[in-house]
Amino acid sequence: MMQALKGVRHVTSSTMKQAVSELSVTVPWGEIRGKVWGPDHGNPVLCLHGWADNCGTFNTLVPLLPKECRYVAVDLAGHGRSSHRPPGALYAFPSYLMDVRRVVDALQWSKFSIIGHSMGGNVAGMFSALYPEMVDAVVLLDSYGFLPTDQKEMPKLIRQGFEEMLLFEKTMEEKKRVYTYEKAVERLMSVNQTLSDRSAKILLERGLVQVEGGVVFSRDFRVNLKNIARISLEQSLELHSRITASVLVVLAESGLEKMFAENEEKKFTSALLQAYRDKNHAVVTVPGDHHIHLNKPDIVAPVVSDFLRTKVLSRSATPTNGQTSKL
Repeated sequence: MMQALKGVRHVTSSTMKQAVSELSVTVPWGEIRGKVWGPDHGNPVLCLHGWADNCGTFNTLVPLLPKECRYVAVDLAGHGRSSHRPPGALYAFPSYLMDVRRVVDALQWSKFSIIGHSMGGNVAGMFSALYPEMVDAVVLLDSYGFLPTDQKEMPKLIRQGFEEMLLFEKTMEEKKRVYTYEKAVERLMSVNQTLSDRSAKILLERGLVQVEGGVVFSRDFRVNLKNIARISLEQSLELHSRITASVLVVLAESGLEKMFAENEEKKFTSALLQAYRDKNHAVVTVPGDHHIHLNKPDIVAPVVSDFLRTKVLSRSATPTNGQTSKL
């Protein structure tokens, strides 16, 4: 193992299938944590989880993907084992993009691929538009890469986000409900009905903290508040046009396509999917729900693996730009 970079720590453990390292990247308010699979010199792939999940969402999928890649899955700020943002800070969407920029800077990655699920896919889409020279391939797992908002709804939603934050600061800060482990599993599955029992327990490996009398959820409650940073369909399409990476969109039959069934939402998603097709990107649909990649990874792994082999590995017989993943 090569010497660790400044601000990056790892602890290696092993599983039946693959060695896994625990990642820690120092940030101004604490640390961004995560997990690492694969060889030091493998093609770098950043894995970004969905809203209110954590990097455990990739536990079942990554072991089925090409072994030639170096997969780094992070807990975004306020999720999993990563530090919560400072008091008074909002979880505005662009902050997650800055988190990604900090992580890849610490890893010294100049070119890499991204696999993003749900909100993580939206982070992947926008990051790829802002830094097209850094991203060579993007996999969107039940995500469109962008989440447009009707411009007429923006003032109401932004105001709502401010008001929710004020209410949180007055009444809810530092108050966390204590659960038994069984009740925590039950709670997670009740609010996220696309998770299997096994998947819920995987997410809770990083999603719970032991306290006196039981466990509490580790994520920052502020991630539940309305996002105040919104973009329109027109802005989304402009950003989309700046992506130069190869893109694979993997939609779940009973996932977001079903959730975004209203006319206005359908208009947005249809326009985004058409934009991908117009640029000859791949859009495929698989049977399953929003967490199919975690619940039944064998359904998703073949199409993702084929994409990575075709668009990334076949182009690089040697590590990308001669770089290494020094963790």
